[in-house]
Amino acid sequence: MNRTALATWSGMSYDKFSRYLEWMTSRKLVRMDEDSMVEITSDGVRTKEQMVQWIIDFVGRMKFTRRKF
Repeated sequence: MNRTALATWSGMSYDKFSRYLEWMTSRKLVRMDEDSMVEITSDGVRTKEQMVQWIIDFVGRMKFTRRKF
């Protein structure tokens, strides 16, 4: 998904989204190509899986609505 579409999909202001995207890019959780397409990296996938496991372990099993890209 491109940067603008992803910002719209997220429901955040573009400014706030850009700051989060810059933070995730600097930590190599996502990368952007020359066409502003955003892609999650293997580190990003691993981090997401760890966060989900943490939520399951410490918060309990909750149902989360999944958004489709």
